Amino acid sequence: MSAEPTSAAGPSTTAENPWPVRTVARKVGEWINRLGAVWVEGQVTQISARQGTNTAFLTLRDPSADVSMSVTCPMGLLRTIEPPLREGASVVVHAKPTFFMNRGSLSLRANEIRAVGIGELLARIERLRRLLAAEGLFAPERKRKIPFLPKGIGLITGRASAAERDVLVNAQARWPHVAFKVINTAVQGSLAVPQILQALSKLDRDPDVDVIVIARGGGSVEDLLPFSDEALCRAVSAAGTPVVSAIGHEPDTPLLDHVADLRCSTPTDASKRIVPDVREETQRVHQMRDRGRRALHGWVDTQVRLLNQMRSRPVLADPLGPIQRRSDDVEIHRERGRRAMLTLLAKDQAEIASARARLTALGPAATLERGYAVVQYTDSEGNLQVLRSVSEVVDGAKLRVRVVDGALGAVVSGEPEEGR
Repeated sequence: MSAEPTSAAGPSTTAENPWPVRTVARKVGEWINRLGAVWVEGQVTQISARQGTNTAFLTLRDPSADVSMSVTCPMGLLRTIEPPLREGASVVVHAKPTFFMNRGSLSLRANEIRAVGIGELLARIERLRRLLAAEGLFAPERKRKIPFLPKGIGLITGRASAAERDVLVNAQARWPHVAFKVINTAVQGSLAVPQILQALSKLDRDPDVDVIVIARGGGSVEDLLPFSDEALCRAVSAAGTPVVSAIGHEPDTPLLDHVADLRCSTPTDASKRIVPDVREETQRVHQMRDRGRRALHGWVDTQVRLLNQMRSRPVLADPLGPIQRRSDDVEIHRERGRRAMLTLLAKDQAEIASARARLTALGPAATLERGYAVVQYTDSEGNLQVLRSVSEVVDGAKLRVRVVDGALGAVVSGEPEEGR
């Protein structure tokens, strides 16, 4: 093997004096190192970030040519990118080209990665989304209920746009007498946000407007940027009138959709959500009326049956019968009481008559009627006492003799005679 050449001024190799592979690799590495750090733009086509490793591997592709390069970066750098880096994103990378001699491969060692174009716009929207969500502007409890049948609807949309036609035509087809107040504004570009804010403020102050619809047809991310503006989102959140967002198509979700009180997938969907269908409501009224009629008839039939049952009860079938029976019972008991009282009185009267006869037979009057007399004298105290013994009086004492028909006075004379 020949010795390694020392000159680097130019090619000095021949078939007889070639460079070793290590020399070529070293010289290539020296040339690449002289390039220094560069800014590189491309599209991420592959991301390899394994758990537990400190280095992430990306593949950066030139969208205009079939050229790609590998990029390495610290895992910490990859985690700080918001929104998270995904395949297909366009980025600008600040990196230093590195040539690995052992493998003969070229790689970029990145120390900064920035999203560009749509990626940068989406990153800004994502950061704002997180900020507004942290402040509670997306909270469900802040959402206001849309009136069932608003007396007036404010519509903010582009002039003569398909969105305006969809909302008006479909809403009036559902409820012909619905009233709209339309304000046409720019819906993209630098004038969109100021005009929408002015229209929103005007409709919010209008007492005849019960709900405000902000509508626009589909478009690119750049076209829909005004509806992710921070000032507009905060104005919608602070509005006193419920706001409906009807921006773009189903996949389009600007930040206004999160702040609004009601998010509709399309302007046509908004017209269906803000006013009821007169045919459906008429049919519902008929159904409710029929249900009410059936319910009322059922209730009346039930009450009639209950009344018939109550009326068939004995107490209601013959209301005077129980009273008459109770009256007869009272009369029977009264007659029994009267007979019992008369029996008791007769018994007592017989007892009184018997007692009176016995009293008469045993009394002094009956004895007097048989010819006896009661003799009384006056004692030393002047009280009349019945004379029971001759020894109780002396000669000349005054006596009182009571016979059956009266009393007379007498005087004791002569000596007392011994009884026989």
